[in-house]
Amino acid sequence: MPTKRIWTAIGSSSAFDGSFTRSTPISAPFRQGLSERGLTWAVGVGGTQKVYPVDLALICPVAGRGRPRKNHVPDAKSVSAEKTLATAPWRTLSWRRGTKGPLKARFAAVRIKVADGPTQRIGDMGQQHLPGEEAWLIGEHRSNGEGKYYLSNLPADTSLKRLAGAIKARWIREQAHQQLKEELGLDHFEGRSWTGLHRHALMTMIAYAFLQSRRLKQAKREKKKPGPATPAHPSGHPRDYHRRPRTATINTMSALPPTTLF
Repeated sequence: MPTKRIWTAIGSSSAFDGSFTRSTPISAPFRQGLSERGLTWAVGVGGTQKVYPVDLALICPVAGRGRPRKNHVPDAKSVSAEKTLATAPWRTLSWRRGTKGPLKARFAAVRIKVADGPTQRIGDMGQQHLPGEEAWLIGEHRSNGEGKYYLSNLPADTSLKRLAGAIKARWIREQAHQQLKEELGLDHFEGRSWTGLHRHALMTMIAYAFLQSRRLKQAKREKKKPGPATPAHPSGHPRDYHRRPRTATINTMSALPPTTLF
C-alpha cells in the first residue's frame, strides 16, 4: 500500500490505538513519519542496521590541513545491530501461552540512536548517516537458533518484558490477516478500483468479526459448563478394600427352534 494511503487510513481511523508493529524491515522515512504523528512503533530491522551509542556527542573535527571543518561529526562510529547486542545481557522471557505451553525466547535491549539521519562525509569512511532518533534496539534469539532484531520508540523506562510483548503483539494481527485470506477470501478480489477493494475488505472484516464473536461466545459457554464431579475418597477408605468381585459374562447361544423328523 502506498505510504500516502497509509497516512490517510491512520489519520481517518477513530479506532487506531496509536501503535504500529511490523516484523519486516521498513524504511527510515516511514519510521520518522510514525514518530512525527505521535505514534509508538516497534518494527523489524536487519542485523546489519547501523546504530550509534546513545551517549555520543557531535564534535567539530580538527582539520590537518586546509580550511577548518564546518560540519560536526559523531565522536563514535556506527556499528551493526548484531554487533551492538553481542555484549548485552540476555534474558529468557515468555510473552504468552501457546497450545504446547509458554512461548519463550531470549531477549536483550539497549538504548541507541539510529543511524538514519542525513548523510555526510566522515573522515576516510566516506558518506555515512548521522545519528537520528533515540530508540530501543531489541534482539531476539529463538530456540531454533534464528536471530531477529527490532527498533522501537517506546519510552526509555520501558521494561524488557513490555518491549518483548510489544514486538509479539503483531502475532494476533498476522493471524487475523491469514484467516481473512484463507477462510474468508480477502485475497480473492480481482477488481481494479480502490472503492471496490475497500468494499470487499470491509465485507470480509465484518464476516470475520461475526465469526470471532460466535467463537468467543462458544468458548464462554464451554468454560461455564461444569465437568462431571468425581467423588474423592481418602486413602484407606473402606471402598478401597471391599470391592465387588468381577464376574465373567458368558454369552450363551439361543436354543434352536424345535424341528420335526420324517
